[in-house]
Amino acid sequence: MSQNGATKTLAEFAAQLEYEKIPNNILKYLKLLFLDGIGCCIHGNTLEWTKTLKEVVTNEEDVKECSLIGTNIKTSLLNAVLINSTAGHGFESDDIHRESILHPNSIIVPVAINVSEKIGNTNGKKFLTSVVAGYEVSTRIGSAAGTELLLRGFHPQGTHGTIAAAITAGKLMNFNTKQMTNAIGIAGSLGAGLMAAQEGAMVKRLHSGRAAQAGVLAAELSAKNFTGIQNIVEANYGGFLSSFSGKNDFARSTRNLFKEWECINTGIKPYASVTSIHSALDCLKNIMEKNNILAKDIKNIKAKISHPTYVHCAWNYKNHNITSAQMNIYYGLALIALEGELFVNQFSKDKISSPEILNFMKKITAEVDPKIEKLGHKFRHMASVEVVTKDNKKYSHTEKYRKGSPENPLTKEQILSKFKSLAAYALDDEKIEILRDKIESIELSNSVNSWLNTN
Repeated sequence: MSQNGATKTLAEFAAQLEYEKIPNNILKYLKLLFLDGIGCCIHGNTLEWTKTLKEVVTNEEDVKECSLIGTNIKTSLLNAVLINSTAGHGFESDDIHRESILHPNSIIVPVAINVSEKIGNTNGKKFLTSVVAGYEVSTRIGSAAGTELLLRGFHPQGTHGTIAAAITAGKLMNFNTKQMTNAIGIAGSLGAGLMAAQEGAMVKRLHSGRAAQAGVLAAELSAKNFTGIQNIVEANYGGFLSSFSGKNDFARSTRNLFKEWECINTGIKPYASVTSIHSALDCLKNIMEKNNILAKDIKNIKAKISHPTYVHCAWNYKNHNITSAQMNIYYGLALIALEGELFVNQFSKDKISSPEILNFMKKITAEVDPKIEKLGHKFRHMASVEVVTKDNKKYSHTEKYRKGSPENPLTKEQILSKFKSLAAYALDDEKIEILRDKIESIELSNSVNSWLNTN
């Protein structure tokens, strides 16, 4: 690290990042992450909690400057990013950077789109560079915080999500290092979000929206010379890492800048549920398909998982709502057993309280596996599953890397299929294809402020 502290080093990186410095494989993958985020936002803007938020925060007198993604509605910048990022995180479909435990695209995609709309005439290369900057800085700070932040009860989406938004917006606004430092220092001080929300509260979705709104507000304030905490990342007292995480591994946040790119360490979800249970879902799917086992054949299922996954997902499923179902390992495994899938249709109102599903969940147990724990943070998503059939035969399978992780990625075709299925909640086939094509070639655009218009 340079003689600067971590905060200023990261601010300098973001301010000085140029399109030409970003490797082609990063840019290529980033467009898939962006496409995935667009699909999440389009679907999310059709959901009840997003509609309620829009009803509360918007009115006819609002300036009509920024779009609600997938609709013809416009509102103010701060309202738009609040609603769109809530939508992006609205159905547990957004991407995931494992080490930082952040879902970057549900925040960075809306911020990039809405800030560009307000600025006007942002070219495609600048747009993509800003998105990369947002990913890199926020996931590095989140990785320095690690699982300790989550286990202390904070929601990463609401904490370092603010920094993702501030950096993305600041880069689009052509910030220098000083302005970017202030943006980080303001945004990082506004982070919030408590993990108890995972057991059924709609407010979990709002953590993402508030983070996006706080980050954009931070950028707008910084542009007016409003100051933030200059050493917020590394400060020993009241700093981001020391307060949220309880440790201060700030060196992780600046390690190998321009050499290692965190964008590529971001995975795309094949399931509409908390990522921590995906390896267990993959294990069960593998066992049942490979051995021709049906749900009616199963006597019991045991999932062996990491301690963070156990705390995060292996609690008693009792609230019977969409949020709790998506965050719960027992519900997820039950649906894989009964239906072989865990996407939007598996969280209908009748299913989340179905007696058949609730009874099947009684066959499932979960426990912490010391062997997985010994492997450390990198393998916190790892799982082993054992299935015992009614004729007392045992089958087991282990997955180190979930489907959709950087080590076991989805194909481009699978990502496009997911995007189309989510975008179809608001757009017809022709508009979906137009939108996909525009994202595919966005670096060629001279002005992206209206590129979302598919008419």
